[in-house]
Amino acid sequence: MYADIIVDISHDKLDKTFQYKIPEELLGTLEVGMRVNVPFGKGNKMITGFVVNITNQAEFDVERIKFIDSIVDEKVLVEGKMIQLAAFIRKNYGGSMNQALKTVVPVKESVKTKEKKSIRLVLDKVKAEALLTEFNQKKRTARARFMQVLIEEEIVEYSLVTTKLNIGLPVIRFFEENGYIKIESEEYYRNPVKARETDSIQNELNPAQKNIVSGILSDYEAGKRKTYLIRGVTGSGKTEVYMSIIEKVIAEGKQVIMLIPEIALTFQTVMRFYKRFGDTVSIMHSRLSKGERYDQYVRAKKGLINIMIGPRSALFTPFENLGLIVIDEEHEGAYKSEGIPKYHAVGVAKELARMNNASLILGSATPSVDSYYKALTGEYTLFELKERAANAKMPQVYVVDLKEELKSGNRSIFSRQLKGLIMDRLNKKEQIMLFINRRGYFGFISCRACGHVMKCPHCDISLTSHKNGKLVCHYCGHTEKQVSLCPKCGSKYISALRGGTQMVEEAIAKEFPQARVLRMDLDTTAGKEGHEKILSAFAGEEADILVGTQMIVKGHDFPNVTLVGILAADISLHASDYRAGERTFELLTQAAGRAGRGDTEGEVVIQAYDTENFAIETAAKQDYVEYYNQEIMYRTLLSYPPVSNMLLVKFSSKYEEKLIKAVNTVKIQKEGVMVIGPSDAQLYKADDIYNKVIYYKTEDYEVLTQMKDKVEEFVKDNPDFKYVSVQFDFNPLNSY
Repeated sequence: MYADIIVDISHDKLDKTFQYKIPEELLGTLEVGMRVNVPFGKGNKMITGFVVNITNQAEFDVERIKFIDSIVDEKVLVEGKMIQLAAFIRKNYGGSMNQALKTVVPVKESVKTKEKKSIRLVLDKVKAEALLTEFNQKKRTARARFMQVLIEEEIVEYSLVTTKLNIGLPVIRFFEENGYIKIESEEYYRNPVKARETDSIQNELNPAQKNIVSGILSDYEAGKRKTYLIRGVTGSGKTEVYMSIIEKVIAEGKQVIMLIPEIALTFQTVMRFYKRFGDTVSIMHSRLSKGERYDQYVRAKKGLINIMIGPRSALFTPFENLGLIVIDEEHEGAYKSEGIPKYHAVGVAKELARMNNASLILGSATPSVDSYYKALTGEYTLFELKERAANAKMPQVYVVDLKEELKSGNRSIFSRQLKGLIMDRLNKKEQIMLFINRRGYFGFISCRACGHVMKCPHCDISLTSHKNGKLVCHYCGHTEKQVSLCPKCGSKYISALRGGTQMVEEAIAKEFPQARVLRMDLDTTAGKEGHEKILSAFAGEEADILVGTQMIVKGHDFPNVTLVGILAADISLHASDYRAGERTFELLTQAAGRAGRGDTEGEVVIQAYDTENFAIETAAKQDYVEYYNQEIMYRTLLSYPPVSNMLLVKFSSKYEEKLIKAVNTVKIQKEGVMVIGPSDAQLYKADDIYNKVIYYKTEDYEVLTQMKDKVEEFVKDNPDFKYVSVQFDFNPLNSY
């Protein structure tokens, strides 16, 4: 048996592994992630490295491979745990070990260490005052001013001396050379959390919240480590529950990772945590500078922080004593990586919690169908919050049929009801959020007169419009001709829908010129603090209306928002994706949940063509259980996750003929596994690269990892795949 060893864990060295033989006495003891001593180089200098893989395949001449000397310590260090986690990701989500390592290991950047310099007076007070008198007599004003401050303060910040006191370098040097002062410097770490006034007021938990906190903490104190799902309606106080549990966990010397789906949520969440826990809280996200990001890893490893908050990548914080992971808004697609390996944060968090003997809490008003299914089948422990906190009422929801608006001659993007309510709120000086549902609008065809959508007869997902005049199903490959008249009602109003936030902003300016408007989308949030500036301005009531895409509907809490308008609510229903209904229900429920979170009851207007779709009907009623019961029947009928598991294999090449030939040779079958394809990907050609897909379906996830291994093995040994790349996506969240 052989072990692949990494001797330097830094991003540019992760692909430099060295292979060693495993001596007999270490067989069965040695495992991935352990630190070992190995002879290195011509002089066989003994150095330490980490085991990243164990295999029976020698990479070169067996006679030249050296033996591992010894295991340094059997306790796996935090770096070793990260390597073990990378191995788990590689096995369960595909990609190479190198790609998995680069996902979990922090980048060692060549960043400047920050230093804090201060000046200390080393003279006794009598001598210092004598010198002060001398400087004054000789009219040495700068020296006198400097000495006066040192007598009063004893230790002064270096930057304060050179700026506010306006003391030049020659004076400082004179004091140092004469032994009057000592310049001291200490290393300090960049802290991306801007310190605010702390306010340790804790909201009193209601009985339902207390029940969840005591239930989870009693398990924790008894040494039981479980995965919990908290389903709490919007505004029910899930964050207060998290904070109460976190407080107890960190009191025991443990550390906590708190995941939130997007950077847009970081600002509000961090401020709530900072008020409660002070500067033991830090954040990790892609908008931080390289120095800030690396310093957070160092602070975490040294135990200088207890709570790390951030999107998906914060999961890989190198905490030595991890006790709890919380994943808020666990249903969000942002928790699935779009790069290789295509891991899901919830699956990786479960493994990380297992490795560290930690608990895992998932929370959402609209849990993913997968998580709720696992809660009902006993894999997770379920808790529910059915009422809003502080006796706040759920908003009143109205559904407006846009077909009727069209018939009545209203061609505006605002229904008559929404227009009236916007004007009412502007007059009352209350705030409004307008959410435009852009997800899944690409290429699906619907009738504006009757709401009919062109769907695949085999897969019950929408057909996608192509420029060649064809409608295509990107799941099974079914093709139809483009239509000019609706096959259901004969209307000519059948086409692909279009729209955007800028268009909405322009419409507001035309209809409500007096309104102050903020827009939040990818264009307006570019830059390090793009989200924070817009959200702070809206929270400070500097605008009447906030217009945005899904980033405005997730987790934000604005007490003065009493009206939410959802434009084109059903547009995401018809993405060519079996999760389209789930996504739509989540978005609408979350959007509606932004209204009426303060003292005034809120109202919500959902505008749609397909008003009778069960995702829209149940979202309007805020009835998650009814939605889930219908959705799980549909998933069961068509063997979709979570009832079954699915592996998508994507094949790509810039040579179309080579791709077609290679993909047609993939005949990997296994009893009990359904194989669909190969078929063209949704984007068959993108950037001159051609793409094909094959789907494998079975209930057992482990069987799919074996199928992945078989495909990898087949591709590696097949010359037809020389110019074809392969990607794997388990239980894909997006259509291909």
